[in-house]
Amino acid sequence: MTFSLGIVGAGQFSGQFATLFQAHPGVGDVYVTDLLPERAEQLASAQGLAGTFPTYEAMLESKEVDAVAIFTQRWTHGPLVLQGLNAGKHVYSAVPMAITTEEISAIIDAVRATGLTYMMGETSQYNPATVHARNQIAEGAFGRLFYAEGDYVHDMDLGFYEAYQYSGGERWKETASYPPLLYPTHSVGGVLGAWQTHAVSVSAIGVVDDRGDGVFDKDVSQFGNDFSNATALFEVAGGGSFRTNEFRRVGYPSHIRESRFRFFGTEASMEQLATVALWQHKKGVKDISELLEPKPTMSPDDPSLQHIAPELRAAFTSGSAPVHDRARLPRSFDNLHNGHEGSHHFLVDDFVTAVNTRTLPTVNAWVAARYTLPGIVAHDSARQGGARLEIPDFGDAPDA
Repeated sequence: MTFSLGIVGAGQFSGQFATLFQAHPGVGDVYVTDLLPERAEQLASAQGLAGTFPTYEAMLESKEVDAVAIFTQRWTHGPLVLQGLNAGKHVYSAVPMAITTEEISAIIDAVRATGLTYMMGETSQYNPATVHARNQIAEGAFGRLFYAEGDYVHDMDLGFYEAYQYSGGERWKETASYPPLLYPTHSVGGVLGAWQTHAVSVSAIGVVDDRGDGVFDKDVSQFGNDFSNATALFEVAGGGSFRTNEFRRVGYPSHIRESRFRFFGTEASMEQLATVALWQHKKGVKDISELLEPKPTMSPDDPSLQHIAPELRAAFTSGSAPVHDRARLPRSFDNLHNGHEGSHHFLVDDFVTAVNTRTLPTVNAWVAARYTLPGIVAHDSARQGGARLEIPDFGDAPDA
């Protein structure tokens, strides 16, 4: 069984996923559309896709497309997802799920009403540290887990200026100020992807930017945002807490590892830094760095990556780590590029399998809400000077 797919947005990220979707035996024809038609035509020509559509609306009206994969600007996902579901299409969405509680609620309602597949492509679900922690939690190795930390530390100077200029055009500074806590899923999802709980309250602090270059400037920002760094402390259901950091001005080698995690239990703990990861218990310490280290499958100098800032290319080239179980993946992926610490292959396979078997993907709408909504509420907390706010919850997925 196969289905046809429409790629929405032909930017720097979507081309890598178009290759993987096209190579998956569960996918048939792949199409593309973009607000800039020349970009869609270029991607379709370069990868031999089935064709292009002049608009997203035209793609949704077509009976040739069964599902859509959205790779557009991060604040546009909510409305585009709703359009897709309401048009009868299965939807894969890049992160975040949405930027308001109302959008998230509407997506869950639409998934429930239509019975269609929705999945958010959160890369940290398959971050090697998250995978290892998830396995260890399942075995009870931590004892009682009571605290965790998740960081997404990516300095603007390391490729983000170029990325926003590519996507935002002449007015790129208006959107480069996107609030860090509204892009929370790499840090929150990496924690909750291992720890089977959800956040119930948060207190957050934002750091006002002082670079003075028009980015993170309230008078310029489309979002009225001047926070470039933010820290949030979450309370979780069942007792315990976790902290996340979303940093965009930070002296740290984000091109080596931009997401990193730590988990603490009564019997053992695990800590990850840029180049080392440790498993620790009451008798000693074990270096597990090799277990969590993906091996690159593509050179950063590959011609297909020439339009991407050098500092961002590592996110597109990582292979799999020893902790990854590749046995479930199609053999057509064996020699294809991967990215974000080995997650891309698993995300594509999750969505394709869910659509073809009509089962819930791992990061379904209810899970995506638990990865996204904490950041939305945390941003409100930061704007209120750290006020502790309750986080709504939409519950578990049906039959989960």
